[in-house]
Amino acid sequence: MQHQRAAYAKSADRNWEDISDMPSEAIDQGCEDIASQLINFEKNLEERYPGIDVDGIEVMFGGGRRHFLPKDIAFNSADAMSEVEGDRTDEVDLTAQWQTSYPKGKYIIDQTGFDSLDTTNTPQVLGLFNESHMQYEADRANDIAGEPSLTEMTTTALDILDNNKNGYFLTIESGRIDHGHHAGSAYNALTDTIELANAVQAAIDNTNPEETLILVTADHSHVFTIAGYPKRGNPILGKVVSVGSTEASLASDGMPYTTVGYTNGLGHRNLIGATDADKGYNEAINTGRIDLTTINTMDSGYHQEANIPLGSETHAGEDISVHAMGPGAQLVQGNIEQSVIFHIINKALGLTE
Repeated sequence: MQHQRAAYAKSADRNWEDISDMPSEAIDQGCEDIASQLINFEKNLEERYPGIDVDGIEVMFGGGRRHFLPKDIAFNSADAMSEVEGDRTDEVDLTAQWQTSYPKGKYIIDQTGFDSLDTTNTPQVLGLFNESHMQYEADRANDIAGEPSLTEMTTTALDILDNNKNGYFLTIESGRIDHGHHAGSAYNALTDTIELANAVQAAIDNTNPEETLILVTADHSHVFTIAGYPKRGNPILGKVVSVGSTEASLASDGMPYTTVGYTNGLGHRNLIGATDADKGYNEAINTGRIDLTTINTMDSGYHQEANIPLGSETHAGEDISVHAMGPGAQLVQGNIEQSVIFHIINKALGLTE
């Protein structure tokens, strides 16, 4: 999950996910790739602050396994998608390195390994469930070896972390919401948003509201619009039907239009029955108006119209919201700078006066 790197890594370039992504100059100057920083978090922190003794990150779940494995077919996982799964060009197997550092920890790659975790007695766990990104929620059942949902990962992470009576910090990201939008698929973006809501509810249900601060926010918006005056109850992915009507409303060009759409991006696709938004990248850009009269815009493979042709839909500039409950939630009021969240977390954990 791409933005969680901010919780453990410091890098001059967000794309330095493994050593093969880095220029030789950066390597020569001692820069460390992001995957390596995850595995070496404890060592790096103790070197930076002499005298402290930490026990590493307890729970790590996500995808991106290729960044932890050597570029050698001998290191392919059982569910590898590529002929050679690993990307690392330094011949280092970070998964083996992690297991050596944490012999009581569990390294898992699939649903079976996830389901077998002993959450009472497992001190650390590293779960890399996919070679690249994890599946869209709508595609999760198609995963070769199976992968847990965001809700399942949330619940299991909490079950492990609550063994520490001193408290914990857990960051959870539904990163594929962003990917769905970039592909121009409201279906995928909203389906993964529903799963995020499920995960938030799981966090609420599995924590004590008197001692747990829960923050829910985003890092940016998208050029995703909701418009058109549809009547109450009209499907969000459907064509606009106005109040008092049973037929789709027509725009000034005589064609129906949808409630949701994108300002820019790849534009219209009608990949009937597809649940993987990324398949839309295989087709040519198709922006502008399309006659949707006979098209089912609620189909999982439908991608909304867009105005400006781009290879991918872009972020936007609106302020995003932050929601809070629990101790410290009163500090989340009105307009706050994003960096303030860091200080609210510090205060909730008792790390600052």
